[in-house]
Amino acid sequence: MSSNFFATLDRLRWIQRWGLKRNVSPENVMEHSWQVTTIAHALAELAVLNGKAVDVNEVIKASLYHDVSEIITGDLPTPVKYHSDTIRDAYKAIEKEAEQELLEKLPSKLQPAYRNYLLSEQIPEDVEQLVKAADLISALIKCNYEVRAGNKAEFGDAQRSIEARLASLKLPEVDEFLAQFMDGYVLTLDQLLAHHDPSLDKG
Repeated sequence: MSSNFFATLDRLRWIQRWGLKRNVSPENVMEHSWQVTTIAHALAELAVLNGKAVDVNEVIKASLYHDVSEIITGDLPTPVKYHSDTIRDAYKAIEKEAEQELLEKLPSKLQPAYRNYLLSEQIPEDVEQLVKAADLISALIKCNYEVRAGNKAEFGDAQRSIEARLASLKLPEVDEFLAQFMDGYVLTLDQLLAHHDPSLDKG
């Protein structure tokens, strides 16, 4: 019997994020997931360098699948999701059911290998913390872009809220990532490519 699991995942390209806000540049869940994974990978590597016993591969895998339930639930904006205990609890229940439904789309022999990444309650706390931090950094990048593009009315409050949440994590690897890499996101392509190392040229 064939499986529709990966064909279902491919639908992530059609799930738009920040749906209740006016966006200068639309963002879908598929591209967001790739960005979160690259950031989470960097955070995990930095955590290891900081002496933490972090399984880098587990962080990468968990980040790849961190939003797949939104294929079924859609992307519910954070202010709505946490507007009240009733909405939060209801969404968590729906999310849990969606995760289980996606897991069951896999052939039975593959389900154990994916269980720890598709079911959020199975993800270890240290892994979940880094994935959530990467998710917040990705959201901050989006907010910064929108604010710079003149869309401060829609994204200014979210920008400040995310900055505060990242600071509250008190994770050295997050602070290091922000210090070393965030400035680059304001550069144009010409500026990014202007920093060329002549030693890389082949004579």
